[in-house]
Amino acid sequence: MPTDLHIGIDQEKIVLAPYALKARTGRIRQVRAGSVVETVPLPPTGRDRDDRVTFAARLSLPLLFAGAVLFAAGLPWWLPAGAALATIGAVWHRQSRAAQTATFAMPRADGGRVLWSPRERAAFERAVRTARRIRRTWPGLAAMVDPAAADHSLTHALDDLATVLVRRQEIRRLRAELAAVRHEGVPADSPAVRALAEQRDRIEVLWQETGEQADRLLRSLDTIALAGETFLHEQRIGATVRDAELVLAGLTAGAAPAESGPDLADRTAAVLSAYRELAAVDLH
Repeated sequence: MPTDLHIGIDQEKIVLAPYALKARTGRIRQVRAGSVVETVPLPPTGRDRDDRVTFAARLSLPLLFAGAVLFAAGLPWWLPAGAALATIGAVWHRQSRAAQTATFAMPRADGGRVLWSPRERAAFERAVRTARRIRRTWPGLAAMVDPAAADHSLTHALDDLATVLVRRQEIRRLRAELAAVRHEGVPADSPAVRALAEQRDRIEVLWQETGEQADRLLRSLDTIALAGETFLHEQRIGATVRDAELVLAGLTAGAAPAESGPDLADRTAAVLSAYRELAAVDLH
């Protein structure tokens, strides 16, 4: 698996690659979380053509003045004129691009993948949101979780899920094509009909296998996110109860302190078990 996993989600697709993603239109920015780099589309600026013309006109005035000064100083006129035109053109292009809705360019064939199908896109977006939840628990689990190992396992799980979902969307397409083939009027013992039935059976097996693989990976991510969040929530409850005990001990003279406070051992074991399960999924 590559060191970094770059993920880009726009309105039409999800792009994944081991290298930085590029925009086809609009503007994007990168947000790094460990070895996962989310490339986020920025909203369009809303500048229309009239706004860009007005800005270019205002920009041209100081450029013309600077060109006149340089020409008076002995510089050939075409040098400042060319620089001014290049500057205005670059600014125009940048503003025009920023006014468009951001979409990602198609990745190269060496490791790049694209999710087009709405079902597979929704599943991967859910996994990305769950991964963010998992990362938010790590600061509170520093004593139990190795951040480097956890980051590697989490990135590996997302990469594996993307591979499964890309395969599943292709199976979905082929499954629909085979289901659409009509063979009424063709003898049932025809070699073509038998081959069609065999292909349909094979595609159904692959369909079930990829569905189980995707569900297993999604369940692993959900389990580890819930275990970490529950553990941290119980820690906060325990801290609140201990603070309350100290206050009550001072208010209740001579009374024995109450034996309260949650037992966090089970929750600690649950968190560690969840991470072991995710690591075990990576090995399959």
